[in-house]
Amino acid sequence: MARWQDGRGELVVGGKTDSRIPLEIATSYRARTKGLLGRDSVEGALLLSPANSIHTFRMRIPIDVAYLDHRLTVLAVRTMPPGRLGLPRLRSRHVLEAAAGAMEGWGLRVGERVEVRVESTEGDH
Repeated sequence: MARWQDGRGELVVGGKTDSRIPLEIATSYRARTKGLLGRDSVEGALLLSPANSIHTFRMRIPIDVAYLDHRLTVLAVRTMPPGRLGLPRLRSRHVLEAAAGAMEGWGLRVGERVEVRVESTEGDH
């Protein structure tokens, strides 16, 4: 299983190089707890890891939520309005969040496998 750190990267949907989505990665307790709270919009997606459920209490916008297994295969995709509690997904290890409607536009569906590419924090050239 991947070991990520808080940071940035990109999400690749279905192996399509034209489907690269800006990605924020939240792995620490603090970053996962904050998530999208207090935001009026989201650019790209937020990956919460590890995670198997989310809530939208105190959120300002509806969001799309994709539950991913340990191989980054999509188990379920839901759109959630603010003020809701998502049920835990037993096989879920990671959760993707994005603006409502975004995932459909990316072609993200159940059974689809995604790839996470992490931005290098060192001076790789």
